[in-house]
Amino acid sequence: MNLIKNSIISISSLFFAITFLAIGYGMMITFIGIFLKENGSSNLVIGLINSAFFLGAMLSSIFSQKIISNVGHIRSFSVFAALMVISFLLHSLGINEFFWALLRLLSGFCFYALLIVIESWLNEKSSNEFRGEILAIYTIIFYLSTALGQLLLNVPSHSEYTIFAIGSVLVLFSLTVISMTKIKEPQFKPFERYSFPKLYSVVPLAVTGSFIGGFFVGAFFTMVPLYILYVFDSKEILSIFMALTILGGLIAQWPIGKLSDTYGRRKLIAFCGFFTALVAILFILMPAYKPLFYIFGVLLGVGIFAIYPLSLSRANDVLDESKDIVEISRALLFTYGLGSFIAPIVIGITFKYINQESIFLIFAFLGIFLALYSLSKQRIADDDLSLFVHMPVASGAIISEFDPRQDEEWVERQNHKE
Repeated sequence: MNLIKNSIISISSLFFAITFLAIGYGMMITFIGIFLKENGSSNLVIGLINSAFFLGAMLSSIFSQKIISNVGHIRSFSVFAALMVISFLLHSLGINEFFWALLRLLSGFCFYALLIVIESWLNEKSSNEFRGEILAIYTIIFYLSTALGQLLLNVPSHSEYTIFAIGSVLVLFSLTVISMTKIKEPQFKPFERYSFPKLYSVVPLAVTGSFIGGFFVGAFFTMVPLYILYVFDSKEILSIFMALTILGGLIAQWPIGKLSDTYGRRKLIAFCGFFTALVAILFILMPAYKPLFYIFGVLLGVGIFAIYPLSLSRANDVLDESKDIVEISRALLFTYGLGSFIAPIVIGITFKYINQESIFLIFAFLGIFLALYSLSKQRIADDDLSLFVHMPVASGAIISEFDPRQDEEWVERQNHKE
């Protein structure tokens, strides 16, 4: 117990930094769509602007590690944090939709680069013995902080641009914490990139689940808020709904993870798909009654937030030691980001040409498709199952190296605990 306590204390600055960043992330990713809607932008334009954030995230997974390797972690963190603050503050110059899309792209690139810096440090400082526990703490902090960010949408202000100032302050707090850290900077290793056809041929269910899971999460943060505003026209209801959904996702990961270790990922991915489809249909059929929507929000979080970790676990079940698990996990994360990027665009189009409830029609269709696709795949033998590992709702490209399933001793210890 003292060893894990000392290990956590030694990296506490990283946990404080991610707390501030995740609060800002949760607040800003939801607020942008609300702000644009209130100022007359169309749903399609809002979808395109929001998708730019995830495009920045995908570009970050490709290019940011080279920058970090060249100038070091602390200086890189300072540069990316400064650029992120600049991108927030430039919003206050006024609404120009093309300019805002560029700012969202920049902030997405910087945010995910900051995650890469923090995760690589956590990976460096986490001993194999406590890697799983530290990743679980990281996941809990990220979920709780992201949920708290939703509640900050209710902060009273005299200016509509106050949220951008709060977001800037939160990023600067994380920069202050990191600038004072004495943690040794790790070294990045070169890595191979997997093509999507090659990846799909190896782990088709994991690829499909990662993409659809990313679609759900991207749509939830960027376009579901527009639906809630359409139904209730209340920021207070919206912020509580978003926070409860995120907390539902956090709470559900533990029982779903345990069940998937017992019954396999295929069945649990199918369950999450069917469950998401059912909840989506309830959103369409049930009346606009506030307590009911809060309950549906929690249930939606149960369905959508476990799909990517389950997909990653499925990949670990299928792969053998001859495959590079770390690189395939990184490719799956990119697939997850691709789904998040496409979601606001697709839903923005359906909002424009169909109606607001089309978002849940898409959720229902994708949920049923994922469930049926999952059940059509081959079952993995119990002896070949890996262990489920909890993942934060957003993560950088280093999270695959941080995954404790890459360490055989950790897996052995966990199996003996069962």
